[in-house]
Amino acid sequence: MGFIGNLINEATGYVWGWPEIFPAMIVLLLGTGLFMSFRLGWIQLRRLKHAIDITRGKYDDPSHEGDISHFQALSTALSATIGIGNIAGVATAIHYGGPGALFWMWVTGILGTSLKYAECTLSMKYRKINPDGSASGGPMYYMEQALGWKWLGIIFAAAASICALATGNAIQAFTVADQLKADFAFPVWITGLVIAVLVGLVIIGGVKRIGKVTSFLSPFMTVVYVCGALLILLLNIDKIPGAFSDIFSMAFTPPGAVGGFAGSAFMYTLVWGIKRGLFSNEAGQGSAPIAHAAARTDEPVREGTVAMMGPYIDTITICTLTGLIIVITGAWTVTVNGEALNGSPMTAYAFQHGLSFLGGYGNYIVTAAVLLFATSTMISWSYYGDRSIQYLFGDRVVVPYRILFCVMIFVGAILKLEEVWTFGDLALGVMAIPNLIALIALSGKLKKMTNEYFSRKHVPLR
Repeated sequence: MGFIGNLINEATGYVWGWPEIFPAMIVLLLGTGLFMSFRLGWIQLRRLKHAIDITRGKYDDPSHEGDISHFQALSTALSATIGIGNIAGVATAIHYGGPGALFWMWVTGILGTSLKYAECTLSMKYRKINPDGSASGGPMYYMEQALGWKWLGIIFAAAASICALATGNAIQAFTVADQLKADFAFPVWITGLVIAVLVGLVIIGGVKRIGKVTSFLSPFMTVVYVCGALLILLLNIDKIPGAFSDIFSMAFTPPGAVGGFAGSAFMYTLVWGIKRGLFSNEAGQGSAPIAHAAARTDEPVREGTVAMMGPYIDTITICTLTGLIIVITGAWTVTVNGEALNGSPMTAYAFQHGLSFLGGYGNYIVTAAVLLFATSTMISWSYYGDRSIQYLFGDRVVVPYRILFCVMIFVGAILKLEEVWTFGDLALGVMAIPNLIALIALSGKLKKMTNEYFSRKHVPLR
């Protein structure tokens, strides 16, 4: 990978911890998720119906401050999370950690719902309404206003603006270019150039246009992908129990090839499951609160409750479908030219062979999904980067940042898989650490806000 690649690898080790020594980031993420779940009385289970009611518009009020509706805020956040993590991310986790990695993705998803609630509620509470009526919010604002830790907000915003260029951009561009090259032999630089232009045309319109675009793209692309995966499962329904058995058993006793040497297999499975779970649903990372802060509502807890839906839809549902078809079709054991499949080509293989009645064209469902998922994710993440860079330097740097964002689409498309994913992991971890610290510090205020909201007579208990 060269000097820069080795430097990124080393930095990623410090941020995430080395699996065979101490997985620091894993401990922090799971520990904070468990702490918040117990602190809030497992709100992610008890208030799920209320979240569904809010999402379908029962409590919408156009007179409230904000830019977009509850549904559009969730769609924007989901468009940034439902994407490459559900296709390539799951495949990468299984490639390195075996089928058992999916179990640890589930753990991340369940605990992540409480983190999503916490960070999005706080983001709404401490958001800033700009002179033009638009909203700016995110962890940097509650770090500064609720904790008085502006220095931590600066660290977070800097990490978020970089992460937008990596996990929300370069990885997406790489996966699209990789898939189109595999299917149609398209040169990666052409793919990168075309996507950069298309995304650039959209993000000039700002968050209101983003909300309109993603509120259409997110449900559409999700339905297409889910229907294809469900059809594969229906055609192989007799293999589903065995797939679940493999996932559960290999979560604690992975295949011997995983991990690189004896004794390290379990930790590699756990780490890769948590890494890709976090990449998939972004719970605790602090990105989704930036989108949810733009929602039209005067009730912070209400928007936080909506945010809980994200990991259920993303990790518990869509990642599970991807993981099951990969295990059922045996795609994770397939090698091409002596190398095991990895990333979106592994998922494409699962669709191609799982839908063999289509004459070998089932993989194009993945190709279409990759294109839609990645484009929608990049559009949403451009907004995250906008808000972060605005916090650091003001409005004057937003347009230059958007130009850099589009440039990084092209760069990401021409990089190698290991380089772009490692850079994404590093940026993701650096962004999550300050946010998790802030959530723990503000858990008392959050619990008080939660109890006050649900104690009102007009608020349903379930």
